[in-house]
Amino acid sequence: MSNEGYHEPVAELSEATRDMHRAITSLMEELEAVDWYNQRVDVCKDAELKAILAHNRDEEKEHAAMVLEWIRRQDPTFDEELKDYLFTEKPIAHD
Repeated sequence: MSNEGYHEPVAELSEATRDMHRAITSLMEELEAVDWYNQRVDVCKDAELKAILAHNRDEEKEHAAMVLEWIRRQDPTFDEELKDYLFTEKPIAHD
């Protein structure tokens, strides 16, 4: 296993912590892919290619949502915070 992204000795980390690291890293990568595809879609002149790139971007959004849901199910604090902030009309910066 690669030590990339770890700040503590991997062998000392629990399986749960390593799995959460995998999930958080995957979420970051999926969001980065969304950004890259957004940029490609924005500048692409060919309509057919633009549609393909937009489709690919939207699949990355699905992947990000799936990983975020896994994180929510594993972490009670994320669960609480996401339930408080998502799918509500409250001001985003509420207390």
